[in-house]
Amino acid sequence: MDLKSLIDHPSKLPTVPQVTQRVIASFGSDEVSISEIAELIEADPVLSAKLLRLANSAYFHLSRTIGTVDDALRMLGFVMVRNLVLGNGMAAAFRNTKGMDLQQFWRYNLYAASAARWVAGKAGENADLVFTVGLMSGIGQLQMHVVLPQEVLALDKQMHVLDAGRAALEKESLGFHNADVAAELAQLWNFPAPIVHAMRCVIDPLNAKEYSEAAACVHLGNWAARNAIQQSTPEQMQASFPLAVGERLGMGWDRVNEEMPPLAELCAGLEDMLA
Repeated sequence: MDLKSLIDHPSKLPTVPQVTQRVIASFGSDEVSISEIAELIEADPVLSAKLLRLANSAYFHLSRTIGTVDDALRMLGFVMVRNLVLGNGMAAAFRNTKGMDLQQFWRYNLYAASAARWVAGKAGENADLVFTVGLMSGIGQLQMHVVLPQEVLALDKQMHVLDAGRAALEKESLGFHNADVAAELAQLWNFPAPIVHAMRCVIDPLNAKEYSEAAACVHLGNWAARNAIQQSTPEQMQASFPLAVGERLGMGWDRVNEEMPPLAELCAGLEDMLA
Protein backbone atom coordinates (compact mmCIF):
# COMPACT_ATOMS: atom_id res chain seq x y z
CA MET A 1 0.00 0.00 0.00
CA ASP A 2 1.31 3.46 -0.87
CA LEU A 3 1.09 6.56 1.31
CA LYS A 4 -1.90 8.06 -0.48
CA SER A 5 -3.92 4.86 -0.17
CA LEU A 6 -3.32 4.88 3.56
CA ILE A 7 -5.50 7.95 4.09
CA ASP A 8 -7.61 8.46 0.96
CA HIS A 9 -10.68 6.46 2.02
CA PRO A 10 -13.13 7.65 4.73
CA SER A 11 -13.30 4.18 6.30
CA LYS A 12 -9.55 4.35 6.94
CA LEU A 13 -9.70 7.64 8.82
CA PRO A 14 -10.40 8.07 12.55
CA THR A 15 -13.68 9.62 13.64
CA VAL A 16 -12.67 12.91 15.21
CA PRO A 17 -15.04 14.38 17.87
CA GLN A 18 -16.96 17.52 16.88
CA VAL A 19 -15.20 19.73 19.40
CA THR A 20 -11.85 18.57 18.05
CA GLN A 21 -12.94 19.31 14.48
CA ARG A 22 -13.88 22.85 15.50
CA VAL A 23 -10.59 23.27 17.33
CA ILE A 24 -8.71 22.18 14.20
CA ALA A 25 -10.71 24.69 12.16
CA SER A 26 -9.75 27.43 14.63
CA PHE A 27 -6.12 27.25 13.48
CA GLY A 28 -7.09 28.98 10.26
CA SER A 29 -9.85 31.23 11.56
CA ASP A 30 -9.63 34.74 12.98
CA GLU A 31 -13.26 34.65 14.05
CA VAL A 32 -13.24 31.85 16.63
CA SER A 33 -13.96 33.06 20.15
CA ILE A 34 -13.18 31.69 23.59
CA SER A 35 -16.88 31.56 24.39
CA GLU A 36 -17.58 29.47 21.27
CA ILE A 37 -14.93 26.89 22.19
CA ALA A 38 -16.13 26.96 25.81
CA GLU A 39 -19.66 26.07 24.68
CA LEU A 40 -18.35 23.12 22.66
CA ILE A 41 -16.28 21.84 25.58
CA GLU A 42 -19.18 22.27 28.01
CA ALA A 43 -21.28 20.02 25.79
CA ASP A 44 -18.82 17.20 26.53
CA PRO A 45 -19.08 16.40 30.27
CA VAL A 46 -15.98 14.20 30.32
CA LEU A 47 -13.82 16.78 28.55
CA SER A 48 -15.17 19.56 30.77
CA ALA A 49 -14.32 17.58 33.91
CA LYS A 50 -10.79 16.90 32.67
CA LEU A 51 -10.21 20.56 31.89
CA LEU A 52 -11.52 21.76 35.25
CA ARG A 53 -9.45 19.14 37.08
CA LEU A 54 -6.36 20.37 35.28
CA ALA A 55 -7.12 24.04 35.98
CA ASN A 56 -7.56 23.28 39.69
CA SER A 57 -4.52 21.03 39.99
CA ALA A 58 -1.74 21.85 42.44
CA TYR A 59 0.54 22.52 39.47
CA PHE A 60 -0.93 26.02 39.00
CA HIS A 61 -0.91 27.00 42.70
CA LEU A 62 -4.14 28.98 42.45
CA SER A 63 -5.67 30.64 45.49
CA ARG A 64 -9.21 30.25 44.16
CA THR A 65 -11.25 27.46 42.61
CA ILE A 66 -11.88 27.47 38.88
CA GLY A 67 -15.53 26.53 38.51
CA THR A 68 -16.36 27.03 34.83
CA VAL A 69 -14.90 26.00 31.50
CA ASP A 70 -14.80 29.65 30.45
CA ASP A 71 -12.67 30.53 33.50
CA ALA A 72 -10.40 27.55 32.79
CA LEU A 73 -9.91 28.74 29.22
CA ARG A 74 -8.96 32.21 30.35
CA MET A 75 -6.61 30.92 33.06
CA LEU A 76 -4.85 28.24 30.98
CA GLY A 77 -4.90 30.24 27.75
CA PHE A 78 -6.82 29.48 24.59
CA VAL A 79 -3.85 28.00 22.71
CA MET A 80 -2.92 25.55 25.47
CA VAL A 81 -6.53 24.45 25.88
CA ARG A 82 -6.81 24.06 22.12
CA ASN A 83 -3.77 21.80 22.12
CA LEU A 84 -5.09 19.72 25.00
CA VAL A 85 -8.52 19.33 23.40
CA LEU A 86 -6.76 18.34 20.19
CA GLY A 87 -4.74 15.68 22.00
CA ASN A 88 -7.80 14.43 23.85
CA GLY A 89 -9.71 14.14 20.57
CA MET A 90 -6.91 12.21 18.89
CA ALA A 91 -6.61 9.86 21.87
CA ALA A 92 -10.36 9.22 21.66
CA ALA A 93 -10.31 8.74 17.89
CA PHE A 94 -7.58 6.09 18.11
CA ARG A 95 -8.72 4.56 21.39
CA ASN A 96 -9.22 1.09 19.91
CA THR A 97 -5.88 0.86 18.12
CA LYS A 98 -4.55 -2.67 18.48
CA GLY A 99 -0.97 -3.75 19.00
CA MET A 100 0.20 -0.68 20.95
CA ASP A 101 0.60 0.37 24.55
CA LEU A 102 -1.56 3.47 24.14
CA GLN A 103 -0.93 4.82 27.63
CA GLN A 104 2.81 4.71 27.03
CA PHE A 105 2.39 6.09 23.52
CA TRP A 106 0.46 9.18 24.63
CA ARG A 107 2.78 9.73 27.58
CA TYR A 108 5.66 9.70 25.11
CA ASN A 109 3.93 12.24 22.85
CA LEU A 110 3.07 14.50 25.76
CA TYR A 111 6.64 14.31 27.03
CA ALA A 112 7.94 15.07 23.54
CA ALA A 113 5.59 18.03 23.12
CA SER A 114 6.44 19.46 26.55
CA ALA A 115 10.19 19.02 26.07
CA ALA A 116 9.99 20.53 22.59
CA ARG A 117 8.01 23.47 23.97
CA TRP A 118 10.77 24.07 26.53
CA VAL A 119 13.42 23.92 23.81
CA ALA A 120 11.40 26.31 21.64
CA GLY A 121 11.22 28.81 24.49
CA LYS A 122 15.00 28.75 24.81
CA ALA A 123 15.49 28.97 21.03
CA GLY A 124 13.06 31.85 20.53
CA GLU A 125 10.67 29.72 18.45
CA ASN A 126 6.84 29.73 18.65
CA ALA A 127 6.43 27.43 21.66
CA ASP A 128 2.69 26.88 21.17
CA LEU A 129 3.09 25.80 17.54
CA VAL A 130 5.95 23.50 18.56
CA PHE A 131 3.78 21.91 21.26
CA THR A 132 1.10 21.21 18.65
CA VAL A 133 3.61 19.57 16.31
CA GLY A 134 5.05 17.49 19.13
CA LEU A 135 1.67 16.31 20.33
CA MET A 136 0.42 15.42 16.84
CA SER A 137 3.57 14.04 15.25
CA GLY A 138 2.93 10.51 16.50
CA ILE A 139 -0.52 10.03 14.98
CA GLY A 140 0.99 8.53 11.84
CA GLN A 141 2.09 5.56 13.90
CA LEU A 142 -1.49 5.04 15.08
CA GLN A 143 -2.90 5.29 11.56
CA MET A 144 -0.38 2.73 10.31
CA HIS A 145 -1.36 0.29 13.05
CA VAL A 146 -5.03 0.70 12.14
CA VAL A 147 -4.74 0.37 8.36
CA LEU A 148 -1.69 -1.90 8.01
CA PRO A 149 -1.91 -4.10 11.12
CA GLN A 150 -0.10 -7.14 9.71
CA GLU A 151 2.71 -5.20 8.05
CA VAL A 152 3.27 -3.02 11.11
CA LEU A 153 3.11 -6.00 13.47
CA ALA A 154 6.04 -7.49 11.58
CA LEU A 155 7.96 -4.25 12.13
CA ASP A 156 6.97 -4.18 15.81
CA LYS A 157 8.61 -7.57 16.26
CA GLN A 158 11.85 -6.16 14.85
CA MET A 159 11.89 -2.81 16.64
CA HIS A 160 9.77 -0.95 19.21
CA VAL A 161 7.63 1.90 17.87
CA LEU A 162 9.49 4.45 20.01
CA ASP A 163 12.99 3.36 19.00
CA ALA A 164 15.13 6.04 17.35
CA GLY A 165 15.66 3.84 14.30
CA ARG A 166 12.00 2.99 13.77
CA ALA A 167 11.33 5.56 11.03
CA ALA A 168 14.25 4.28 8.94
CA LEU A 169 12.93 0.72 9.25
CA GLU A 170 9.47 1.85 8.14
CA LYS A 171 10.91 3.73 5.18
CA GLU A 172 12.92 0.72 4.09
CA SER A 173 10.02 -1.71 4.47
CA LEU A 174 7.03 0.39 3.36
CA GLY A 175 8.47 3.28 1.35
CA PHE A 176 7.27 5.88 3.88
CA HIS A 177 7.46 6.42 7.62
CA ASN A 178 5.12 7.53 10.38
CA ALA A 179 6.00 11.24 10.04
CA ASP A 180 4.96 11.14 6.37
CA VAL A 181 1.61 9.67 7.41
CA ALA A 182 1.14 12.20 10.23
CA ALA A 183 1.81 15.10 7.85
CA GLU A 184 -0.66 13.74 5.28
CA LEU A 185 -3.36 13.47 7.94
CA ALA A 186 -2.63 17.00 9.16
CA GLN A 187 -2.86 18.30 5.61
CA LEU A 188 -6.14 16.45 5.05
CA TRP A 189 -7.54 18.07 8.19
CA ASN A 190 -6.44 21.53 7.00
CA PHE A 191 -3.81 22.26 9.59
CA PRO A 192 -1.71 25.33 8.77
CA ALA A 193 1.13 24.73 6.33
CA PRO A 194 3.93 25.40 8.88
CA ILE A 195 2.56 22.64 11.14
CA VAL A 196 2.22 20.18 8.26
CA HIS A 197 5.74 20.93 7.06
CA ALA A 198 7.22 20.61 10.55
CA MET A 199 5.46 17.29 11.11
CA ARG A 200 6.88 15.98 7.84
CA CYS A 201 10.44 17.02 8.78
CA VAL A 202 10.58 15.87 12.40
CA ILE A 203 12.53 12.68 11.70
CA ASP A 204 15.46 14.40 9.95
CA PRO A 205 15.04 18.19 10.20
CA LEU A 206 18.53 19.11 9.03
CA ASN A 207 18.16 17.31 5.69
CA ALA A 208 14.74 18.70 4.82
CA LYS A 209 14.47 20.77 1.64
CA GLU A 210 13.35 23.69 3.80
CA TYR A 211 14.62 23.80 7.37
CA SER A 212 11.95 23.97 10.06
CA GLU A 213 13.01 25.19 13.48
CA ALA A 214 9.81 23.72 14.92
CA ALA A 215 10.71 20.30 13.51
CA ALA A 216 14.18 20.57 15.05
CA CYS A 217 12.67 21.41 18.44
CA VAL A 218 10.36 18.40 18.26
CA HIS A 219 13.21 16.16 17.10
CA LEU A 220 15.05 17.11 20.27
CA GLY A 221 11.85 16.71 22.27
CA ASN A 222 11.43 13.19 20.88
CA TRP A 223 14.95 12.35 22.01
CA ALA A 224 14.19 13.57 25.52
CA ALA A 225 10.86 11.72 25.66
CA ARG A 226 12.39 8.48 24.40
CA ASN A 227 15.04 8.55 27.07
CA ALA A 228 12.52 9.41 29.80
CA ILE A 229 10.24 6.51 28.81
CA GLN A 230 13.19 4.11 28.59
CA GLN A 231 14.62 5.45 31.87
CA SER A 232 18.02 5.91 30.25
CA THR A 233 21.10 6.69 32.29
CA PRO A 234 22.84 10.06 31.79
CA GLU A 235 25.56 8.20 29.88
CA GLN A 236 23.01 6.64 27.54
CA MET A 237 21.31 10.00 27.04
CA GLN A 238 24.56 11.71 26.15
CA ALA A 239 25.51 8.92 23.74
CA SER A 240 22.21 9.25 21.88
CA PHE A 241 22.00 13.05 21.95
CA PRO A 242 21.32 14.49 18.45
CA LEU A 243 24.36 16.72 18.49
CA ALA A 244 23.92 18.40 15.09
CA VAL A 245 20.28 19.30 15.77
CA GLY A 246 21.16 20.54 19.24
CA GLU A 247 23.93 22.74 17.86
CA ARG A 248 21.58 24.21 15.24
CA LEU A 249 19.23 25.16 18.07
CA GLY A 250 22.02 26.40 20.33
CA MET A 251 21.22 23.58 22.73
CA GLY A 252 24.29 21.45 23.39
CA TRP A 253 24.25 18.36 25.58
CA ASP A 254 25.65 20.16 28.62
CA ARG A 255 22.97 22.84 28.52
CA VAL A 256 20.12 20.39 28.03
CA ASN A 257 21.44 18.10 30.74
CA GLU A 258 21.82 20.93 33.22
CA GLU A 259 18.78 23.07 32.45
CA MET A 260 15.90 20.94 31.14
CA PRO A 261 13.49 20.09 33.99
CA PRO A 262 12.28 16.49 34.43
CA LEU A 263 9.63 15.79 31.81
CA ALA A 264 7.11 14.61 34.39
CA GLU A 265 7.45 18.09 35.90
CA LEU A 266 7.14 19.86 32.53
CA CYS A 267 3.79 18.22 31.79
CA ALA A 268 2.47 17.77 35.32
CA GLY A 269 -1.30 17.42 35.29
CA LEU A 270 -1.57 17.27 31.50
CA GLU A 271 -1.64 13.49 31.22
CA ASP A 272 -5.21 13.27 32.49
CA MET A 273 -6.34 15.17 29.39
CA LEU A 274 -5.24 12.29 27.17
CA ALA A 275 -6.52 9.45 29.33
